[in-house]
Amino acid sequence: MQLDVDVVLFDGFELLDVFGPVEFLGSLPEHFRITYVAPEAGLVRSSQGAEVQATASIVSDRRPDLILVPGGMGTRALVLDTNFLESLAVYADGASWVTSVCTGSAVLAAAGLLEGYRATSNKRAFDWVTQFGAEVDWVREARWVHDRDRWTSSGVAAGMDLAGAVIRHFLGDQVAEAVAFDLEYAFQTDATVDPFAAGPQG
Repeated sequence: MQLDVDVVLFDGFELLDVFGPVEFLGSLPEHFRITYVAPEAGLVRSSQGAEVQATASIVSDRRPDLILVPGGMGTRALVLDTNFLESLAVYADGASWVTSVCTGSAVLAAAGLLEGYRATSNKRAFDWVTQFGAEVDWVREARWVHDRDRWTSSGVAAGMDLAGAVIRHFLGDQVAEAVAFDLEYAFQTDATVDPFAAGPQG
């Protein structure tokens, strides 16, 4: 099995939202073929200032198996960008699975891609994110949420646990555990364990 995974970049995306999951999925190139896409092909600047080359546009005729939409400060503009949201909706319609990290779920919701689904997001931005989408069942206490062909994760580093859940879903526990061992990371395997839902302590 090999899946084409398109990672959607935009100005102001969060680096770890992208490269956390990519580190894990990309360690299995025989199963996940990763392409960086954007509204237009070219260099895209992250919130941290690093630039990443998007080699394709979301308005192309690409039909990936899975798309990943990260969060980041740039999502604040994207949820108001009607042209982008319409393009994303058409583009995602051709994918079998749609995933997001952090406030990427606000973008999915604003594009109408989470209607009728359970979803989660970054807890520090949760009240903002949940303004979007008319029929989204927002779950505050969740490390990630998997509902049919949608995966959404909590904030930033939670995207790595989402990647583990994706690997486990498609390839099984043994492969996911081998990847975690190779990268010296302990996946959270229980999606309901969310130590950040209650807010800062102390």
